[in-house]
Amino acid sequence: MKVEKLRSPYQKVAYLYHFGRMLDKIRLYQSGHLPQEYHSHLGLSVGLDGYLCGFLGVEFPALCQRVQQVGADDEIAEWCFQHGLRPSKVQTRIWNEFSRKFGHNDAASSFLARVKAEAGLAQYTEVVTAFDLIDLSEEKKHDSPSGA
Repeated sequence: MKVEKLRSPYQKVAYLYHFGRMLDKIRLYQSGHLPQEYHSHLGLSVGLDGYLCGFLGVEFPALCQRVQQVGADDEIAEWCFQHGLRPSKVQTRIWNEFSRKFGHNDAASSFLARVKAEAGLAQYTEVVTAFDLIDLSEEKKHDSPSGA
């Protein structure tokens, strides 16, 4: 399902994968435009939102309050860096690689497989990460099982 104003997790903000998408989800939720099926995963501690907030050392509810105050993505990123971790280049690379591979042969693999099956997407064998599944299910990247 396509969701307007919801970026791919591959789009970086402040050099970080998923950060812009997380901000988009918060904004859409706050405006009442985030589809219901996204609500249960919003800010989930064992999902990408929770892991990114944990990495940055900020609480998801505090980030939501900051987003509600309005501001550009870079301003909100700077708020995170001032209230938590300002990641170095190495830390940023570690986050980006972790998040990009999330769901591939790790603790989230079985969840990813279940979601793919429930969505009728099990035939997409090249979809092995959460990012891949997000982009496929939101029609951001893949058009067919071959990725063509």
